[in-house]
Amino acid sequence: MEAGLLEQVVNTADYPLTEPDGAAWREVVERTHRDLHTVGCSVLPDFIRPALHEDLRREGAEIAPHAYYDVETVNAYNIDVDTPLPPEHPGRTTMERGNAFVARDVVPRDAIIHQLYTSEVFQRFVAACFELPELHELADPLSGLVLNVIPSGRAHPWHFDTNEFTVSMLTQAPEGGGEFQYCPNIRSADEENFDDVRAVLAGDDRLVQRLTLRVGDLQLFKGRYSLHQVSTVRGDRQRHTAIFAYSLRPGVVGTVARTRQLFGRVLPEHLAAEGDGVRVDERLA
Repeated sequence: MEAGLLEQVVNTADYPLTEPDGAAWREVVERTHRDLHTVGCSVLPDFIRPALHEDLRREGAEIAPHAYYDVETVNAYNIDVDTPLPPEHPGRTTMERGNAFVARDVVPRDAIIHQLYTSEVFQRFVAACFELPELHELADPLSGLVLNVIPSGRAHPWHFDTNEFTVSMLTQAPEGGGEFQYCPNIRSADEENFDDVRAVLAGDDRLVQRLTLRVGDLQLFKGRYSLHQVSTVRGDRQRHTAIFAYSLRPGVVGTVARTRQLFGRVLPEHLAAEGDGVRVDERLA
């Protein structure tokens, strides 16, 4: 996305992405640093210009019917539910995941979320927020940019992310439910803290924080150490979220198994990359 086009889409009065040497840009980036260090999550409200919120919602709603649905029984660690575990291990608690994904090749290139995802200016800003030297689009033709769809009666249950960072944006809010809930830093690189994780999975909400996200808000999140979920959606309107997946290195293509699980299909690029030790799967959910 060229700077001029980006300025038409992004609320540059609050988020001056095209001025990385300016004081306002540094202030926003430093604020996200503080949020991510303390609670692992930072929300930038009205990142997309408010006048474009309805366009953002409409574009997502138009492609949502292309979502691939695959209801699964899962656990918080995204490991096989039949994995042998000690009796008290929280991974033995299973839940039903009912969200779906629209693949990148269905997203129109002139859609707001596609223009944002491919913008080098936006990528530079996100990298700075996560204190990374640079980020790269996934080389995967189906992953990278996806629309997450949660219909009424479904949820994205408690889980940890395997990737270090997540970038997302709500494009359609449900009539009820669909709340983002998380437990900041409930575990660490050195301590799994199974007792607290097990308590949350059993319904204890003392460690749970809740976010009310709005259309056009940009969410930056570190989900590797923060247990999180999207609660059950209620009403006739689905919950839609754009997920911008980036990698620390170029050339990343998802595995055949994971791609088929997410989208119900694979392409020649996935078959060609299978077995290539240089490329890894980027989990999107």
